[in-house]
Amino acid sequence: MQYRKLGKTDIDVSVMALGCWPFAGGKVWGEQSDDDSIATVYASLDAGINFFDTAEGYEAGHSERVLGRGLLGRRDEAVIATKVSPSHLAAGDVIAACEQSLRNLQTDVIDLYQIHWPNWAVPLDETVGALETLQRQGKIRAIGVSNFGVQDLSAILELTAVVTDQMPFSLLWRVIEAEVQPLCVERGVGIICYSPLAQGLLTGRYASADDVPEGLARTRLYAGSRPQSQHGEAGCEAEVFAALAEIRRIADGLDQPMAAVALAWVRQQAGVTSFLVGARKPEELAWNLPSLELELSAEIVAELNRVTEPVKRALGSNPDPWMSPSRMR
Repeated sequence: MQYRKLGKTDIDVSVMALGCWPFAGGKVWGEQSDDDSIATVYASLDAGINFFDTAEGYEAGHSERVLGRGLLGRRDEAVIATKVSPSHLAAGDVIAACEQSLRNLQTDVIDLYQIHWPNWAVPLDETVGALETLQRQGKIRAIGVSNFGVQDLSAILELTAVVTDQMPFSLLWRVIEAEVQPLCVERGVGIICYSPLAQGLLTGRYASADDVPEGLARTRLYAGSRPQSQHGEAGCEAEVFAALAEIRRIADGLDQPMAAVALAWVRQQAGVTSFLVGARKPEELAWNLPSLELELSAEIVAELNRVTEPVKRALGSNPDPWMSPSRMR
């Protein structure tokens, strides 16, 4: 396992992190066994993964509670990241949400506490003041953000030390390359990549857009006519599946699975601290581990960039995967 510093802190985190949203089940992920989730936590720790990401908003804290159960007796091996919801960014609500997350996770301290989404109705300095209070009290170790575009990230960096920005980043979602990634590199803010496999597309499991389950076909990669979509855009399904065919060709040439190539690509991008894998069972986690041994040449990285450029162009400058207008600025 490879480890990197969490932003400018002295906290070492595994470059592959376990994204615990699937533990929540619900309408997005469907039925999920808590026993399978806990077994996946154990398997992650045994593989050297020490970084676990969740949120209070994942099915009203269910993901946090399952993760807390999975880490009982092994808390000292883990770095826990969780998130406060945008509806809880007033000062008192931040404090209350953190206290509830601590109870859910059965821990005395959250290693990385992230603002899940910006809320422009609440003054940012009010939220930051509450986060710094929690930090002084020893209830959180570091402050991060999630889904902060360049304007909001710049604003919060004027107020406090933010160590990470968690953003969607993959071969099929390269929108942050325009502004967010350069700012993160410049200011030493680590990028935590979510959906590095584009919610399964980059595993090659779907032959066409019609094969993708409704709960996973909500992003702007897909047509706005999909049942759970909220963006109202045309999508770019043709560009996506043309790019996937090219990625498969490149992966076959390397004698590697598509997923391994996609994860190696994101791991090698500037400013990336960790990428999240959303395994629901230990065997799903095992599928992703070989990507850590794969190093892509500069020529292969450039070829992957070339074949995914049409998708990047189609998505434009909006970094929000789900909504238009963007909730990130």
